[in-house]
Amino acid sequence: MRDNKVVIALTIFLGAFLLFAVEPMIAKMILPWFGGSAAVWLTCLLFFQGALLAGYIYAHLLTSKLSARRQGRVHIALLVISLAVLPIIPADTLKPTGGGMPLLQILLVLSATIGLPFLLLASTGPLMQTWFARGAGPDASVYRLYSLSNIASLLALLSYPALVEPQFATHVQAWGWSAVYALFVLTAALAAWRSSHIEAAPEATDEVSEPVQSIDRLFWFLLSAVPSILLLAVTNYVLRNIAAIPLLWVMPLALYLLSFIICFDHPRWYDRPTWYLLLPMAFAVIVLSIVKPFLIDNFLVQLLGIGSAFFVCCMVCHGELASQKPAPAHLTSFYLTIGGGGVAGGLAVAAIAPILFNKDHDLAIALMMFSALVGAVAWKRWPVGAQRWVRWAGLAIAPAAWPVLVWILVAPSQPWGVDLVLNARNFYGPLEVTSRPMNVKGDVVLELQNGNIMHGRQLSDPARACEPLSYYARGSGVGLAIAELGKAGPVKVGVIGLGAGTIAGYARPGDHVRFYEINPLVRDIATNVFSFLKCGDTSVAMGDARLTLEREEPNNFDVLAIDAFSSDAIPVHLLTTETFDLYWKHLKPGGVLAVHVSNRFIDLVPIVGAAAERSGKTARLVFDESDETIGGSRSDWVLVTNGPEFFDAIPTATEVTAAPRPWTDDYSNLWRALNVKFRLD
Repeated sequence: MRDNKVVIALTIFLGAFLLFAVEPMIAKMILPWFGGSAAVWLTCLLFFQGALLAGYIYAHLLTSKLSARRQGRVHIALLVISLAVLPIIPADTLKPTGGGMPLLQILLVLSATIGLPFLLLASTGPLMQTWFARGAGPDASVYRLYSLSNIASLLALLSYPALVEPQFATHVQAWGWSAVYALFVLTAALAAWRSSHIEAAPEATDEVSEPVQSIDRLFWFLLSAVPSILLLAVTNYVLRNIAAIPLLWVMPLALYLLSFIICFDHPRWYDRPTWYLLLPMAFAVIVLSIVKPFLIDNFLVQLLGIGSAFFVCCMVCHGELASQKPAPAHLTSFYLTIGGGGVAGGLAVAAIAPILFNKDHDLAIALMMFSALVGAVAWKRWPVGAQRWVRWAGLAIAPAAWPVLVWILVAPSQPWGVDLVLNARNFYGPLEVTSRPMNVKGDVVLELQNGNIMHGRQLSDPARACEPLSYYARGSGVGLAIAELGKAGPVKVGVIGLGAGTIAGYARPGDHVRFYEINPLVRDIATNVFSFLKCGDTSVAMGDARLTLEREEPNNFDVLAIDAFSSDAIPVHLLTTETFDLYWKHLKPGGVLAVHVSNRFIDLVPIVGAAAERSGKTARLVFDESDETIGGSRSDWVLVTNGPEFFDAIPTATEVTAAPRPWTDDYSNLWRALNVKFRLD
């Protein structure tokens, strides 16, 4: 029996480690196929939660419907079949061809690539714990095994951005994971075979478990659904304002798992009064993050603040959940309910919220749901015999406080003099168009906001509507490049990232500007709200720019501008050496690649410099401190071309220091770039 316990513990550890190691790995692999946005990771999280629930359902049905011997045979058969999908490298045939629903496409790619292995890994915890309890009796500490699985999960998450991603190419990661999975199949098959020959202990057979009440199941569901909503909402908040990279994916998920580990290890770790006293501070931090997201201009401080607040909320939910865990006889049912709550939370943020809301209210609504749930739990747990007037006073105050919280979090907060023109949201995130006076002269501008970042500006005066503004003003790097090459005659300009279509303002008779845009909502706004696309001969190609350029014949662009940020996030797949080779294919021999690298927290200049150096090109940085009162914006552009003679006409261009190692499709390390911006001085 002791040997079987060791095998079960090893299987649980390997299964949980592999389960959470594959999540950032597979998401990074498919990220370039869907535009590199934060929404890709959120959809991946939804898949992981759904597959986790499917694994729990499988474990519940297997242990409740089949005899011990048949359980082992079925599980061993599926483990062997799952080896057929190795290695877990997405097939090129699964790449999207443009159009369609990205959420469904991502779910299809993940299902085809890791579906069966992920389901079996997800079922490992409850399945092995049930088999262990069946042989060990009712006093078996199965929830310690649950903590073991969560510890393995946390180790996998933390090791990926710290050790695996910076050191190994993604195809090496996939083969390494597949090799360890084969070892897991051996240990899981051995555990299944041994457990199939163990009859239930007499104590377990004679045990009469108290039935679980419906209200208890409801609280299990809610106490897992609400932190799941908070998980995706906080992740969304973080990713949209820096970059959709594993380094930042894992932070909320790791804190989420850590709270599980602490709460299910032992009741002493969840001291209810302490964590409830921390709640007001957590609320204040999250509310401040929603209302004033950039009050502190240091993202490390913001990250620590919202991470700590999120952890407090998770501790309260998971602490209450752990305090309600049932007897081992109801183990798989308990996990099934928790899994259902997790999936419901994931669906709410990743699939339902973009349809219901035209703004990013996810975190605000999640906080309100959390406050309501905490109130319900506190009401339910009110000690029998305690002063009832306090309980009823709390119930009376709550309805009065609720509208105040709602108004603070979701009421429009447009500054004075700013008019809202349009609010819209889809899979790729929220977009907003406002109109405001620009200066004392009375000039009025339309501005396009993507998340918290301005991505386009246009004068409302029809006579000056084609004047390029913001990051694309005439003194910007891209403006100078177009002007210099335009001296020789008509130019052909390619632009990755449509925004408001500002660069079309440079088009003269004979010029052509071709945009590449993945978000249909951006195209609709640029066409129907802004008018830059009418300033000259333009075209818009829909779909991920890299995949579209791979399918197109050489375009012979004079200038190719890269400006495909989503909010302040960076599409890493557009900055790799393979993508730069694709850019050279579409540029004329004397053409210029203009890369927009303005970012508050990440220094991308060395990354572009390294890619240029590897290709034997010359890169220079052009910094433009444009005047806001005439519509400009501070911008940094790196211009890359065949030789340094081009920059003789641009004396403001400065030398670029290349990073030690360029990014590739197999390798990227934003940690170095993030360190530059995370200094506290």
